[in-house]
Amino acid sequence: MTDRMASLRRQILELCTQYCEEACSPVEFKPGVTPVPVSGKVIDGSDVTSVVDSALDRWFTTGRFAEDFERKLARFIGVRSASLVNSGSSANLLAVSALTSPKLGERRLKPGDEVITVAAAFPTTVNPILQNRLVPVFVDVTLPTLEIDVTQLEAARSEKTRAVMVAHTLGNVFDLDAVTEFVRKHNLWLIEDCCDALGSTWKGKKVGSFGDIATVSFYPAHHITMGEGGAVLTDQPNLKTLIESFRDWGRDCWCDPGKENTCGKRFDWQLGELPCGYDHKYIYSHIGYNLKATDMQAALGGSQMEKLPQFIARRKENFRFLRSALEPLERFLMLPEATKKSDPSWFGFPLAVREDAPFSREALIRELDAKKIHTRLLFGGNVLRQPAYRDCPHRVVGSLANSDFVMNNVFWLGVYPGLTAPMLEFVAETIKRFATCVKGGIKVNQCGGVKGIQL
Repeated sequence: MTDRMASLRRQILELCTQYCEEACSPVEFKPGVTPVPVSGKVIDGSDVTSVVDSALDRWFTTGRFAEDFERKLARFIGVRSASLVNSGSSANLLAVSALTSPKLGERRLKPGDEVITVAAAFPTTVNPILQNRLVPVFVDVTLPTLEIDVTQLEAARSEKTRAVMVAHTLGNVFDLDAVTEFVRKHNLWLIEDCCDALGSTWKGKKVGSFGDIATVSFYPAHHITMGEGGAVLTDQPNLKTLIESFRDWGRDCWCDPGKENTCGKRFDWQLGELPCGYDHKYIYSHIGYNLKATDMQAALGGSQMEKLPQFIARRKENFRFLRSALEPLERFLMLPEATKKSDPSWFGFPLAVREDAPFSREALIRELDAKKIHTRLLFGGNVLRQPAYRDCPHRVVGSLANSDFVMNNVFWLGVYPGLTAPMLEFVAETIKRFATCVKGGIKVNQCGGVKGIQL
């Protein structure tokens, strides 16, 4: 790079930062007028400047920014490797697919093998099981943690059980002591879906470091964002090689993009029924995909990683505020609780309208929506009630009563770092006012003007 090019690059990046300072000025919050999002990205000038910096490299696939991000993420979680992909859903697909590799011998997952998971799940935790012709075995969750009911694990196991794949729901942490003991006892694979839980800990150790493989997502709703993106984590070098093979078209070669002959014998391999010396870059050992992310995405992720500790702290702070503010309503609302031994990096604030409450979930979320307070249901509810899973092969343990309760009664509010104190206060006051009005026999559509009523 010439001196002039370096100077121009500095000017471009400085102007980019200045532009973002002008463009990213905060908007005044007006209760009932300004939306209160349930999730969102928090982007500043350093993030945008990092993306522009990567674009100026004119290297638009995986490159130096991706390598840097993978190192940062692996170090943060406390594992040996992080493999960047284009979404959290792709990360889940790769996590399961990697375990089907013939290179794992007798431990490989084969069609018809069973994988224990929960019914109150996000679809793309379950879909890779089905897409690999495996059989999901659905167990229930506990309330109010919304995590896997570990007392059902032994009942769920059969001679065909080969793995457990479960998500840490909304940033809370499932009982890792019980689950890791179970998988060790029966020599099963464990996949941790950490897409909602980046930064959550169990007994002080980061989630994502307990399973054989773990996954994270960088969709704009998540703890950090790349716009789209995800990663697959593992401490086992052989699994990293398999993950990246499936990610990179299924090829046997492990050269990075733009590089060749990393193995030192590119034209000396003989695999399958190919002729000896067939170019190793074009030998395929798996039925794979191209699921890589771009360097521009990684540049954004790398910048976001620098802010992750403060993002996590803010999420916890917002969660504590809502928990304290809504505690007087526990007779009507089931409030969230962290599992024992965990310190969640909360993705959202789940609430359940109790069966004997004088109002329904629908009535409450309609009232919140009318005040421009956004809410979300807990993903697919009981996924077996969803039309997509009507005819899928599966087994069920018990009645899944709590999963049905989730489907009918649970929703969640935002705690992401972009929410301000006035926004959270407005959320809490709106819920309190609504519950008080209904309790007092006042019609819901009259609640807006009621103030000062003590619960």
